Amino acid sequence: MALHIIGLGLSCAKDITVAGLETVRSCPVVYLENYTSLLQCSVADLESLYGCKVVVCDRGASEQGISKMVSLAKTSDVAFLVIGDPVSATTHMEMYREAKEAGVKVSIVNNASVFTAIGVTGLQLYKFGKTTSIPFLERVPGLETPYHVIKANKSIGAHTLCLLDIMVDNVDLETGNKAASAENTDSESNTKFMTVKEALEVLLDIEKRLGEELIDLSTKVVAVARLGCSDMIVKYGSISELLDFDFGGPLHSLVVPGDLHFHEEELLEMWK
Repeated sequence: MALHIIGLGLSCAKDITVAGLETVRSCPVVYLENYTSLLQCSVADLESLYGCKVVVCDRGASEQGISKMVSLAKTSDVAFLVIGDPVSATTHMEMYREAKEAGVKVSIVNNASVFTAIGVTGLQLYKFGKTTSIPFLERVPGLETPYHVIKANKSIGAHTLCLLDIMVDNVDLETGNKAASAENTDSESNTKFMTVKEALEVLLDIEKRLGEELIDLSTKVVAVARLGCSDMIVKYGSISELLDFDFGGPLHSLVVPGDLHFHEEELLEMWK
């Protein structure tokens, strides 16, 4: 009997590892965490491949239901599915901690995540500094944090990976509070995903307020849509060049490069 926290990877149902698939099929209860990222296939696709029912959990069910899942894992194998890699978010490690403290056996099956797959841009992973998130200004007035993270990383020549905001069912993922409705919203789930354009506008807004000449329209960035998927888009260019480019559906990510090695420069040329 154990709690199995399993990564699903970044794209389709088949991205699950063989070890992960075998584990899922051995579990009588299977949950899917569905708020820290976006599943790029349907739950029905997962159920068809796995041959079992998948129970979808929102933020409340995942966090408030941790004790319930841990308790259930004392007498039955329980699978908890996570988009990407299971150790990338603090919520999942909290589940790991609670299970271990309760004397429940825990297994983790790793998979691809944005933190590794971003290497497809040609930027060297070991040269990335601190990762930052860019939230919607409508819910974080006076936002400055991502700007300061980019500045600190640039001071040591490091690249900055920026994870763009998701508001699930118009709920702030950090606080759980209701957020204002907006145009870029999934009509079925009422979930709003930040676009590359919106993220760039946030950075320009912070620059306008702080005036430290870190970000302007000529600043080179790397923008990615649907990382790890067959329809992935990667673009490298100045902010002015990318502001009006249509990257299509979510999820979007952004990288502000630091000092570039000539090999990185050569690879980035592929994405212009």
